[in-house]
Amino acid sequence: MKLTIPEQELMCSGHLACQGCGATLAMRYALKALGKNTVLSIPACCWSVVDGPFPYTSLDVPIFHTAFETAASAASGMKAGLEMLGDDDVQVVAWAGDGGTFDIGIQALSGAAERNDNFIYICYDNEAYMNTGIQRSSATPWRSWTTTTPEKHPKETPKKDMVGIMAAHRIPYVATCSIAYPEDMIRKIKKAKEIKGCKFIHVFAPCPTGWRTAPENCVKLARLAVQTRVFPLYEITNGVDYKINIKPAKPRPVIEYLKPQGRFRHLTEQDVAQIQHTVDWEWERLMKRAAE
Repeated sequence: MKLTIPEQELMCSGHLACQGCGATLAMRYALKALGKNTVLSIPACCWSVVDGPFPYTSLDVPIFHTAFETAASAASGMKAGLEMLGDDDVQVVAWAGDGGTFDIGIQALSGAAERNDNFIYICYDNEAYMNTGIQRSSATPWRSWTTTTPEKHPKETPKKDMVGIMAAHRIPYVATCSIAYPEDMIRKIKKAKEIKGCKFIHVFAPCPTGWRTAPENCVKLARLAVQTRVFPLYEITNGVDYKINIKPAKPRPVIEYLKPQGRFRHLTEQDVAQIQHTVDWEWERLMKRAAE
């Protein structure tokens, strides 16, 4: 049987992630695509803990742990320093969660994108501040439970369109990925490596702890997010050229994705209908952009 995923493992056992953590799979697949000649800029996030207690690490690449808001600016500085030393081969990667990307780190990220700094920014999105207690972020979906949006007062605003924001910067490459589709994810990261300039990769990575789901359902939920079109897989070149990578022939109803998650157990039928309507509308908008 032909292998479709690189055999090389740059992540080992001994990490500190929760059972079924989607972010650990995201890192494992990303490093398979990036290779050993990589350095990571990791701000405060789950992965600043998952990596392991100093002086130990579960990753076989250099890591620079930085402040919550500075993943992108640190990566910019690291790349500039390497280039001044004449080293153009090392791949610099900022690796941050949704809180450190959508919220706290957006200023540094926007600045790096505007300058078109030559590194890859990868956001693993578990849709809340999971590391500090499951607080809502701007990546948290509408009506979702978190510890700061309880069932009686769930989040009343939609998830921020971070991919659209990054595409608006007209950077060379933006892509969405899912841990349920590793071949697609690895292909996109390898593609980003070959492009000069700022690249943004948005990875969907379920969190069983924060989503109130069974650990063994992590990949299943990530796959359902694509099959229900809650999280489409696509790529954008230069901010204008859209390409959808997976078009479900028979989209699953959104309730199949929502029902296994405790964070949505309070939803009414009207809430589910509204979410389905929004998903359908967003998909039609994406299809139109891809057809232009």
